Amino acid sequence: MPVTQAPRYLQIKQFLLERIRSGNYPVHHQIPPEEQLAQQFDVSRMTANKAIRDLVHEGYLVRQPGLGTFVTDLKAESSLLEIRNIAEEVRQRGHHYRNDMLRCESIEADDEVALRLGVRLGTRVFHTILIHRENEIPIQLENRYVNPRWVPNYLKTDFSRYTPNEVLVAACPISDLEHVVEAVLVDTQTADWLEIPVSAPCLSMVRRTWSGEHLISYARLIHPGDRYKLRSQARSA
Repeated sequence: MPVTQAPRYLQIKQFLLERIRSGNYPVHHQIPPEEQLAQQFDVSRMTANKAIRDLVHEGYLVRQPGLGTFVTDLKAESSLLEIRNIAEEVRQRGHHYRNDMLRCESIEADDEVALRLGVRLGTRVFHTILIHRENEIPIQLENRYVNPRWVPNYLKTDFSRYTPNEVLVAACPISDLEHVVEAVLVDTQTADWLEIPVSAPCLSMVRRTWSGEHLISYARLIHPGDRYKLRSQARSA
């Protein structure tokens, strides 16, 4: 059977992706203009534009009016001022989301968990550990503790369909949150889960969430430093 050749715009798109992923086109590098790509691949400018528009939509490129088109920083991004569902964030970037469930259990709260979650030492709490993936690449290790009093069905969740964030928000609308962020180096187990060297710098974010007066959840979120960034923006009245 004859081999079907990929559409020309996909050839241009693959050409650009290969150079971005190999590092030949690093972050902030200006890619060749549409006219040059059209001439190089012997296609119309509209075809070259289609390839570039796809990569802009997928988050690989950004257009700067009057300047050109540049390679973007592909790090995942979350806000420090709100809690967003990480699966939704990934999908909004046009990427594939999946998670790996590592722990889903009821345990007794130790000193740290009891203090952070506002319960007595030895109280039974729910505990989950998940790896969140973007295009199969680990971008966050979520180690979460939940007060069963406020979310009694938490451990019954199908976490392949719903993230812990979705479950908590559905059960107890979040009214307040606390974030504490620091740079850390992780242990061997965490590095293995995140598929990074032990020496790789990471961001650790401790998050506590309340619904009204009730402290619902305490989580430690670990992000590989080269795959994630945190954003805070305040607007004046």
